[in-house]
Amino acid sequence: MLDVKNLTLHYGGSQILYDVDLAAKTGEVTCIMGTNGVGKTSLLKAICGTHPHSGGSLHLGDTDISRASANARAQQGVGVVPQGRMIFPLLTVKENLETGFACLPASERHIPDEVYELFPILKDFLHRRGGDLSGGQQQQLAIARALIIKPKLLLLDEPTEGIQPNIIQQIGRVISLLRERGDMAIVLVEQYFDFAYDLADSLVFMERGRVTSRHAKADITKEDAAKVFRIA
Repeated sequence: MLDVKNLTLHYGGSQILYDVDLAAKTGEVTCIMGTNGVGKTSLLKAICGTHPHSGGSLHLGDTDISRASANARAQQGVGVVPQGRMIFPLLTVKENLETGFACLPASERHIPDEVYELFPILKDFLHRRGGDLSGGQQQQLAIARALIIKPKLLLLDEPTEGIQPNIIQQIGRVISLLRERGDMAIVLVEQYFDFAYDLADSLVFMERGRVTSRHAKADITKEDAAKVFRIA
């Protein structure tokens, strides 16, 4: 579903990403791992179009999205759950979900029942302001908002950051259910090693803006993956 080739990215005069190759398959979770500052979030920003890349190409299925705007990529089916969640604190839960409608034709502008099945708490809090939710509830809202556009590719940036353990478990179950549906590719950036490894179908390790290794989960033990993670 996603094919990234030779991707480079700069912030001003500083190069952040160096010829990154990445592939993510439909029905699988691809985990991007590495310590802080290696370029993981910058890579997701380049994929979703919120920061322009300097070189390389990106394809979503057969569609070249290399020059597409962030809005156009969302319309093509790129959903993103950004680091820090970035929900609208003064809008209600319902209004936050409805911001996803901008990427949909008028006939599809409704909140599917599946959102409430995955995140029952949101139905109870529809008229509560986003800023009044706990961090875990805001993360659930951010994921639900991304699902509104019916993504072909779902990008998740540190979804466990600052979240209580019971919500982390729920988010893990949701990601597993979305994978089992088999209609989207999921790219997960995550510092919580156990969470990432348990969900992953493939692991991509980054260091200093480069991909240093990639592994099918079946080909690397948890212990060996942990060693690479600590080195990366």
